[in-house]
Amino acid sequence: MIWPLALLLTLASGPKPLMRDFIGLNTHTIQFRPDLYWPVAHIVRDYHPVIWDLGNDPTNATRFPFTPEGISWNQVYGPWKQAGYHIDVTAMYDTISADKWTDVPHQAFAYGESFARFFGPSGDSKFVDSLEIGNEPSKSTAAQYRQMFESMARGVRQGDPKMLIATCAVALGDKDPYSKDVNCLNGLQSLYDILNVHTYAFKSYWPTWERSNPEDPATTFLKIPQQIIDWRNANAPGKQVWVTEFGWDSSTKPAAKTGDMSKWVGSTDTEQAQFIVRAYLLFAAMDLQRAYLFWFNDSDEPSLHAASGLTRNFVPKPSFYAVTHLLQTLGDYRFDRVLVKDQDGAYAYKFKHRSRSGDSIVAVWMGTRHGEKTEVTLPALGGKVVRAERMPLTPKLAETVPFRTTADGKVTVEVDGSPVYLWIKN
Repeated sequence: MIWPLALLLTLASGPKPLMRDFIGLNTHTIQFRPDLYWPVAHIVRDYHPVIWDLGNDPTNATRFPFTPEGISWNQVYGPWKQAGYHIDVTAMYDTISADKWTDVPHQAFAYGESFARFFGPSGDSKFVDSLEIGNEPSKSTAAQYRQMFESMARGVRQGDPKMLIATCAVALGDKDPYSKDVNCLNGLQSLYDILNVHTYAFKSYWPTWERSNPEDPATTFLKIPQQIIDWRNANAPGKQVWVTEFGWDSSTKPAAKTGDMSKWVGSTDTEQAQFIVRAYLLFAAMDLQRAYLFWFNDSDEPSLHAASGLTRNFVPKPSFYAVTHLLQTLGDYRFDRVLVKDQDGAYAYKFKHRSRSGDSIVAVWMGTRHGEKTEVTLPALGGKVVRAERMPLTPKLAETVPFRTTADGKVTVEVDGSPVYLWIKN
């Protein structure tokens, strides 16, 4: 279907979210410590195995708030909600083997309806704002996923029309077994509100799984979400696009001497911190409504996706302090415009305060792998720079950064791979 350009722009574009409503974090049920992670994110995404609600038999009726074993979801999600978090749940239906789903239209509908009726914004608990139908359903064909999605989504709409519905991870075409081709959902636009994207900055895949910096044009890191944004604009205007997984592994341990991960290559702790924060900034400039980091905590295992935490054994990494500073600095601001993009490797993005029209912050950094220190001269920023500081890697106060302002309003500042924030008063 060809949409009129004026309508497309009206529906696809809208006010940018505040960064406090944009910066998300992936977590997992009883392992999550809401008080520990409040400084880094106020929106969280939980991996929720459907088997925990139905047992290993989809013909079972749910017993919310209890699991089949008698554990109360009130004890899991209740503290999160009390702490102030907004919760997105990805319902992993493939934790129940496919042969057990003997009547998907009825079984998936019943589960979706009961889940939304209890957990949804209008429900008994009001714990969950949005539900993703599937995470990375690699065991399902496109046709099987479409049937599961449609059936469960119809149940969710019946159970609580206010609950937002997201797809599983989608991509344009059959890129890998972990995403479904977004075209498999053609015709079902009324049943979802959000298109869901996973993206990682892989420089190479097996056996090293090495990742590059987020700006690297040789990776698909920014290309995959942009392809879904473009598809949305052409086929499903008005729908949101979320990145619900991205991240970098950093471990203090060397790779194993033998086995599948013997040639694994991770990032340093400093690189992880720099790349995560820069990724959030890059995503903020795109037509995305949220970005959830993978992962909240790790056990320092030098292998794929096993060292992606902001904490290591629940002790903050440098990335924890960097993201904390990002949220503290830009939480009440929303992306305004790009000032500099890949100008000899330099980037500068402007963010405007939610209510103080004269206040803005400019984030400046070198978008290269190693982020060599370089002096960058910015165009006139529309006000006076009153403060400048560099992203911290420790709990100490952020480093104050010197800058020079010329008579015509241009600003020169030395930057590297750790973003520098300039506070502007008009």
